[in-house]
Amino acid sequence: MRKWLSLSSPLIITFILLSFGFESKEVKVPKTLKVKQPTEVLFPKNKTVHATMLLTPPFIGSSYIGFKEALAFKESQGNYFTTNTLGYLGKYQFGIGTLQLMGVYNATRFLNDPVLQERAFNTNIARNKWILRRDIARFVGKRIGGVEITESGMMAAAHLAGAGNVKKYLRSWGAFDVSDSYGTTIAKYMKKFSGYDISYVSPKRNPKV
Repeated sequence: MRKWLSLSSPLIITFILLSFGFESKEVKVPKTLKVKQPTEVLFPKNKTVHATMLLTPPFIGSSYIGFKEALAFKESQGNYFTTNTLGYLGKYQFGIGTLQLMGVYNATRFLNDPVLQERAFNTNIARNKWILRRDIARFVGKRIGGVEITESGMMAAAHLAGAGNVKKYLRSWGAFDVSDSYGTTIAKYMKKFSGYDISYVSPKRNPKV
């Protein structure tokens, strides 16, 4: 008896629903949904990014991600697959010498691997925080040339010119300043990238990717 009820119970339920006036209705689903596709721009090595990424920097507030994306936009407009006229590579424009310090020796692989580029950026921030740990403690909150010194400004400047040159800039109270080949100075990066929260990354001695 229990077996008969279990097998026929769907029939009983259907009978009850029909007796109370419920009907099964076919739901019509459109065959296609037209979605407006964003314009894409083709970069070397058949890589694509949305054109809107090239127009304005992303706004993600003062978080660590905001810091990374703002710096990347300044360096390369956020393009992982670009090499500049001086041979600097990728989204964050790393030199091969800096990459080798972190254990990256294959430039082609690096240029074609966005995950590796993000790991290298985080590793380099950890490395520069270690090198500049005493200067962070000494100078953050002070002003040089009218600009408040922040940890994020120091890390951006170290990315631009190297941690050693940032030390010289701070310890000379701005008298020693250097610029890259395009004329961007430590002081400009100190100001442009001040005020971000980059506590997400801890200082590490000689970190590797």
